[in-house]
Amino acid sequence: MTDFPHTTRLVDRFGRIVNYLRVSITDRCDFRCVYCMAEDMVFLPRGQILSLEEIQFICRAFVELGVGKIRITGGEPLVRKGALGLLQQIGQLPGLQELVMTSNGSKLARMADDLKAAGVKRVNISLDTLDPVKFKVLTRTGDLENVLKGINAARDAGFERIKINAVILKNRNHQEVADLVQFAVDRGLDISFIEEMPLGTVDSHNRADAYYPSQLIKQDLQQRFDLVAVPDKTGGPSDYFQVSGSDSRVGFISPHSANFCASCNRVRLTAEGRLLLCLGNEHSVDLKAVVRQYPGDIEALKQAIITAMRIKPEKHEFNIHEQPVILRHMSATGG
Repeated sequence: MTDFPHTTRLVDRFGRIVNYLRVSITDRCDFRCVYCMAEDMVFLPRGQILSLEEIQFICRAFVELGVGKIRITGGEPLVRKGALGLLQQIGQLPGLQELVMTSNGSKLARMADDLKAAGVKRVNISLDTLDPVKFKVLTRTGDLENVLKGINAARDAGFERIKINAVILKNRNHQEVADLVQFAVDRGLDISFIEEMPLGTVDSHNRADAYYPSQLIKQDLQQRFDLVAVPDKTGGPSDYFQVSGSDSRVGFISPHSANFCASCNRVRLTAEGRLLLCLGNEHSVDLKAVVRQYPGDIEALKQAIITAMRIKPEKHEFNIHEQPVILRHMSATGG
């Protein structure tokens, strides 16, 4: 196999540098959020998902190829047995600049301190409503009070930044956007509002009817807050605004109303080992097959990753008014 120096960068055919990897360590979750999955989900058999050792090995290859940021996601990552030990191992990879995690908050009340000690720098926490009844409806199984305790525990643990993620649905929770921002401001948190992404079939609502674009959210917020555009870009999909008079930022992730693909710097590893080159397309490479065909051969794995950059598409083609072309749910994609 060809040797690849640690300085090798992952560059796709459109000249975009890929330096961010999102890793789903499980498709399972203790919530059943209406925009994320069907109520009666069929999860992957455990034998089909990557082992913890395989995940760590793939992460190591990406870091050696210049990836400086890894986000651990699910499903809910903390339902995976051994998740904390895996985070500790990934956090110790030489060259990794930032290990972050996305969680539904259900287990943070008892795990936040351990996550911080494991090397997790920042955490994003899903919170779509402050109404306990609505929370139960939107998550089907979640307990708002437990998530709020988890947010408090994360604040006490001292992560660099904590961000709330809120998926907004018309006539479900769109009336709460200002209250959610006030919640974040009062606690020194950031918050991002996300347009629902048409991944997988959902049975609780019509996505076109529930679509509430970022521009309307922003208009709603401007009736109560002074939002100042933030010029710096992270390479991610969010457009950020500072809430005047506070340390909190409001982000808008707009896959429908403001395509953000031109600056895409990321790829996703699913729990079953598929390297997804785009959230909204099925272009992928089976890295599980590579690591199992060439066990311990990191150069073979690096070659597969480098080659995969050739098929990273230019952009996604979401259409909220059509049945989803992408049949995998967000829980299987890696949030």
